[in-house]
Amino acid sequence: MPSTDFEQRTALDAAAGGSEKRAYVRRIFSEIAPRYDLLNHLLSFNIDKGWRRKAIAALGWEQAPEGTYVDLCAGTLDVSLMLARRPGFRGRVVSADFAEPMLRQGALRRAGAPVAPVVADALQLPLPDEAANGAIVAFGVRNLADLDAGLREARRILAPGSRFVVLEFSMPRRAIVRLAYGAYFRFVLPLVGRLVSGHPTAYRYLPESVAHFPTGAALAGRLRDAGFRQVSWRELTFGIAALHVAVA
Repeated sequence: MPSTDFEQRTALDAAAGGSEKRAYVRRIFSEIAPRYDLLNHLLSFNIDKGWRRKAIAALGWEQAPEGTYVDLCAGTLDVSLMLARRPGFRGRVVSADFAEPMLRQGALRRAGAPVAPVVADALQLPLPDEAANGAIVAFGVRNLADLDAGLREARRILAPGSRFVVLEFSMPRRAIVRLAYGAYFRFVLPLVGRLVSGHPTAYRYLPESVAHFPTGAALAGRLRDAGFRQVSWRELTFGIAALHVAVA
């Protein structure tokens, strides 16, 4: 898969929210699916597992352990399986992603867990209004072709009083951390990502998409604009990631 100037330009355009974003995101995640989990854990030094556990804890699923929960941009089902295997969980997880190869990769580890993978765009979910007792998205919301439409769609499917949890990369506010983080994201991560995945632009897109994503406070405002209430957020690991919790 040769790297070309066109591919590089497409990656940068997609990261900035250009017209090619939906098609580009779907294609690259389909292409890197076999190495996606390995790279996630390698590039984050396994910190991402702890972040996901915090996100699931914030979901408050214990209030309705037999309910239906939606994992948006579910990828290889990491969050879905972690939630479905929590002690006391008796519900089901609907795992939606529009990149089918990602879901297929995750399904290899499903082993009877109450997880239902669905090939679907987070902007148009095949669920009735107020059908879910909670929803979560981990490192996927910045990939939506239309962020505000995606937040409104999440609000639509949630029952009143249920929670929506967003775990996403962020830009640290402290200058020294931001400098080190930026250097790692712009130089080390693309190089390692390209070598391990074999993909020329996927791990160039990642840091650029984070740079263009709203800050913690701005995303909280977008959640309120989408109809959520009781919106709160906090930084994780010096601001490298942010965890937002909102109530439908």
